[in-house]
Amino acid sequence: MSALSSERRRANLRGWSGRSIAGVVVTLFVLFFAIPIVWLLFAVTKSAKALTVSNPFSVGSWGDFVANWNQLFDFQDGAVTTWIGNSAVYAVGALVITLVAGIPAGYALALTEFKLRRALLVLTLVVMLIPSTALVLPIFLELNSVGLIGSPLSVILPMSFFPFGVYLTYIYFSTSIPRDLLAAARIDGCSELQVFSRVALPLAAPIVALVAFFSFVQNWNNFFLPFVMLPSSDGYPVQVGLTSLLAATPAFNPSSAGSDSIQLPTLALATIVSILPVLIVFLFSQRFLVAGMTAGGTKE
Repeated sequence: MSALSSERRRANLRGWSGRSIAGVVVTLFVLFFAIPIVWLLFAVTKSAKALTVSNPFSVGSWGDFVANWNQLFDFQDGAVTTWIGNSAVYAVGALVITLVAGIPAGYALALTEFKLRRALLVLTLVVMLIPSTALVLPIFLELNSVGLIGSPLSVILPMSFFPFGVYLTYIYFSTSIPRDLLAAARIDGCSELQVFSRVALPLAAPIVALVAFFSFVQNWNNFFLPFVMLPSSDGYPVQVGLTSLLAATPAFNPSSAGSDSIQLPTLALATIVSILPVLIVFLFSQRFLVAGMTAGGTKE
């Protein structure tokens, strides 16, 4: 009995130690990510002076928040509003093309037979492993040869190239769509297009939502591609526009001091505004995202 009790104590001790280590690691990660976000939320409610002399985690005033808001959206005669609109056009335009091209591509790779099918699948996997920044220069040269540099298409077309979405769709259609169901639709006289649009696509709603979310987030947060493709600030998305705000902040660029300068609380507010659309999309699509992430986990 004593040996059994000793073994149980050791097992309990190991379990307690493991939970303690896991708790410490989780706490460190939460603090590492949460503290900067909390500071950012408080910073937008302060004046530039209060931000440097007051408690970092104290709340400022509504008046300072309104002043920061007005300074942000008055910058360069409302450039921030233009940048947000540009981001929406680029992100949504690329998203539509991604869904129209990527979902059928994943279906074709998973459930149809044609020449070079395996080669295309391997090519999709290889392209997924290539950093997107490595493709910017050849894409720039291609678009420059056809005169698209500086136009919205120079951003929308490369953004719509989303091999990860094709692969996600391929995995879903390979594992979660009963082939017998598709075969029955063909026997009933449906063409391949009808089988896809009337049978497979409605069943794939969770994975379509997941691909749409990942594509939108990637498009909205893309910086390097539009920075290279768009020479004029009028066409900047908000992520690139933040560099103009940064250059107008005396704390980072002392030569920018003047009537058009931006203070640190306003820059903090611009950061929050730039990520707000992604947060809103995430909050309203959680149910579909969870369904999409668990889809394809088991074969029906």
